[in-house]
Amino acid sequence: MFHSFFLQRRWMHWSLLGSVLILATTWYKVQLDVEVNNWFGDFYNLIQKALATPNAISQQALFEQLWLFTRLSVIYVLVAIVLEFYIRHFVFRWRTAMHDYYCQHWHLVHHIEGASQRVQEDTMRFARIVEALGVSLLRSVMTLIAFQPLLWGLSRHVSQVPLFGDVPHVLIYAAVISALAGTVLLALVGIKLPGLEFNNQKAEAALRKELVLGEDDSQRATPPSLRQLFSQVRRNYLQMYRHYLYFDLAKWSYLQFSAILPYVILVPTIVSGTITLGILQQIQRAFGKVVGSLQFLVNSWSTIVELISVYKRLHAFECLIRQARDEQDGEAGQLSEEAS
Repeated sequence: MFHSFFLQRRWMHWSLLGSVLILATTWYKVQLDVEVNNWFGDFYNLIQKALATPNAISQQALFEQLWLFTRLSVIYVLVAIVLEFYIRHFVFRWRTAMHDYYCQHWHLVHHIEGASQRVQEDTMRFARIVEALGVSLLRSVMTLIAFQPLLWGLSRHVSQVPLFGDVPHVLIYAAVISALAGTVLLALVGIKLPGLEFNNQKAEAALRKELVLGEDDSQRATPPSLRQLFSQVRRNYLQMYRHYLYFDLAKWSYLQFSAILPYVILVPTIVSGTITLGILQQIQRAFGKVVGSLQFLVNSWSTIVELISVYKRLHAFECLIRQARDEQDGEAGQLSEEAS
């Protein structure tokens, strides 16, 4: 999966230089997001001042702030569109490299169970998941790097915390502890899901193969055989649905708690009136960015489960390719020795 794209000379300009370009552009997007977070502070401070004292600020001051936000938004949207366009091409080149590698060795492994599915569907799913999951992970890491110092600085405005009193830099600690607790919780709750997804894909592959064989052979894909294969698919799905029921309960309960956590922490500070509306907005947004970055596994667990299943199938397929190639090389060497 990785060797065919990142270590082949043909794809070097896409795999290495493309990765650098994606990293740099994603970092620029995150910096724009930081500027937007600072804008929230200035804008809502003006709103608070205007509402507290009539005519304390001019209309021009508000329009200038709105124009600044518009300019930042336009740049952000343009960069995001170009980046997403390039990433789609980048990932499709990755899929192309995998497809070429598998087709090159097709004569060795075409007889393997589900070989056609792995070359066509699994490579497609791998590319699709990597596009979504890889970009999300990269954005989460860079957002954390950019917003963690900002949240650290904003923590100085929080004087007291419910139950614990004065805790320096409490926003950072709360974000990290909350995200780690949620990640551990969902990892424990969803520990069986990767195996269930893998078994489900095996059952789907068996049903698909029987249907394909039935297109050319009237003796295959008979109603009894299809009924038996689909019953296995049905049992797997029902089992997965049961596990996802309590997984989703834990996930959404945790996310709802995380949404109000910064306000719970800020209750004494808000009541004491020691921060402005702008700072409150900055804290809420920065806290959400940091926690959201640390919650990558929480938000992406279902997709990760699917990726693990696809990876296991493709990894097993590549192991069979290497094994068949080694056997072929061994036979060729033996024939050469006999001829000599």
